[in-house]
Amino acid sequence: MPPEVFVLIAKYGYLAIFALVFSQEIGIPNPIPNELVLMFSGYLSFKQILSLPLLILTAVIADVIGTSLLYFTFYLFGKYILNNKPKWLPISQKKIDKLSTRVQNGGLWTIYLGRITPFIRGYTSVITGLLQIKPRIFLPIAVISALTWSSVCVTTGRLLGPYWSDVGNKVVNIKVFLITCAAIILLVFYLSYLKKRIFKKQPEDNRDL
Repeated sequence: MPPEVFVLIAKYGYLAIFALVFSQEIGIPNPIPNELVLMFSGYLSFKQILSLPLLILTAVIADVIGTSLLYFTFYLFGKYILNNKPKWLPISQKKIDKLSTRVQNGGLWTIYLGRITPFIRGYTSVITGLLQIKPRIFLPIAVISALTWSSVCVTTGRLLGPYWSDVGNKVVNIKVFLITCAAIILLVFYLSYLKKRIFKKQPEDNRDL
C-alpha cells in the first residue's frame, strides 16, 4: 500500500475513508482498491484509533451515495452516454451485453453478488442502470450489499490487526485472496441456483411421462 495513503487515512480518519470510497464508487481510480482502504481502516480500529461502528457507517454511506450516483447517471442518460462513450469508460459494448444478459438471467441475486465482488462492483451499478431496473429494487440491494461488503472488509482488517506489519506489505497476495474469495462465493451461489433449476425441472419432466 502506498505510504501516502497510510498517512492520509491516519491523519484525516473518517473523512479520508469517505472520500476514497466515494471517489472510487463513482469511477475515479484510487491508488489502491477500496477493499484495502477498509482493511487498513479496520486495523486502525484494532489500534483503537478509529471506531469500528463509525468506520462501517462511513463506508456504507460513501458506498451507497457513490454507487447511487453512478446508477442514476446510467439510468437516466445511459443511451446517450453509450452513443457518445467517453474515453474514461473502460467497457466495450460486447462486455455490456454480456453483463446485461447475466443480470437479466440471474435476477436480484446477480446484482447483489456483483455489488460485493471486487473489481466488478461499479460495472454492476452501470449495467443495472442501463437495464432500467427501478430504483425501488436497486437501492435496497445497494444498501444491503454495501453493509455486507464494508463489514467484511473492515472486520477482516481488524482481525488481521496483530499481523498487519506482515500483511500490509503483501498487497498482491491480498488482491489474489479477495478475488479467490469472490470466485468461491459466486461459484457456491451458481451451484445453488443450478441445483434449484434442476429440481424445478424434474417434476415438469415427470409430468410428460
